[in-house]
Amino acid sequence: QVRLVESGGGLVQPGGSLRLSCAASGSIFSINAMGWYRQAPGKQRELVAVITAGGRINFADSVKGRFTISKDNAKNTVYLQMNSLKPEDTAVYYCNVNARVRPLNNLADYWGQGTQVTVSS
Repeated sequence: QVRLVESGGGLVQPGGSLRLSCAASGSIFSINAMGWYRQAPGKQRELVAVITAGGRINFADSVKGRFTISKDNAKNTVYLQMNSLKPEDTAVYYCNVNARVRPLNNLADYWGQGTQVTVSS
């Protein structure tokens, strides 16, 4: 199985910054992609950003130019740097890892427990 440990959420004023981290551990054979999703109250979970093993990156239109995503392959860790935060960025942010796990090496999605990000003055 895969264990995902998230950190970095919290309360920040509009215009501020936060950095989220997600470290994956367990019987990982290979990671296909790592990313972040978010879910605001009363809304569906949505993609924020994803980075593939090959380094291809995709962002939600609403965060382009403000958020960056990066990864440390040696640590199986993905980061989300969030700048110029807005109240509408308030949500629970979930880490997602698409990986092959031993012994069957089937490709599957794994989710973190979520971390709250609140943007408010």
